[in-house]
Amino acid sequence: MFVPMKDIVDAAYAGKYGVPAVPSNDEVQIRAAIQAAVESRSPLIFLTNNRKDPHFTHYMIKRFADEVDVPVASCLDHSRTFEDCVLGVASGCSAIMADRSTLPYEENVADVLRLAQIAHAVGVSIEAELGHVGQGDNYAVDGVSALTDPEEAKRFIADTGVDCLAVAVGTAHGAYVGTPKIDFERLKEIDAACQHPLVLHGGSGSGEDNIHRCCELGVAKVNVVNDVMRLTLEGLKNTDLSGNKAYGLYAAINDITVNIVKHLFEVTGSVGKAASCCCGSKASASEGNPFDSTKE
Repeated sequence: MFVPMKDIVDAAYAGKYGVPAVPSNDEVQIRAAIQAAVESRSPLIFLTNNRKDPHFTHYMIKRFADEVDVPVASCLDHSRTFEDCVLGVASGCSAIMADRSTLPYEENVADVLRLAQIAHAVGVSIEAELGHVGQGDNYAVDGVSALTDPEEAKRFIADTGVDCLAVAVGTAHGAYVGTPKIDFERLKEIDAACQHPLVLHGGSGSGEDNIHRCCELGVAKVNVVNDVMRLTLEGLKNTDLSGNKAYGLYAAINDITVNIVKHLFEVTGSVGKAASCCCGSKASASEGNPFDSTKE
């Protein structure tokens, strides 16, 4: 079932587990991740962007999600302009991530508050970022810069009304050059101050034990993109697709992706948690959204 992302992260935060947010590049990847969620009885979040037709991507996610009995959400990731965020809402996603993390605090708040009012008016959840999660290939610099301040995070949530907050605690996007050093004490302080679902960006390469510990300390959503793509490619390299076996390419991608995503559910602790997310919204996330393009 297609649900507001808020339902998923609220339940995850209350249960002290996390939910993986994975890429949605094509139909094969989307179907495989949903299959993994069904087999693991886990909630699932997809990350999307506006570089491809967002209406079609969200249509696929919603259609496939509504065919199963586990909660599935989609989140427009790192939308950095007002237009991008509104397009995400109009395309039928169940959440937007309004990224204004490089702006001064007051500008970040003003932009996110405006977008939160728009999103919430039509039943769409909203995530924002405070502090700045940099790039893994520049980890020596980005990994220790602009970490999230606990008290500022508490104030930001109150000022904006976001449903979850991405925090900078030492991870970085993409593949790491250097070893990630997660500031667990800072994360613990943020959780104590905010008492609100947190998001970990840069989950790829951060270490399974580290991710699991983060989920116990308030992280309800873990973004994992690079690992899913890289491990799929590695799996294909180890698959015999010679000759007529090439016809099995998409079946191989499906099976590899299913196993990758099922393992992520184990790491974040979301296996068997599907039922815990279903009480907040019995209706699809797009019901009540006047912009929903999936309705006839």
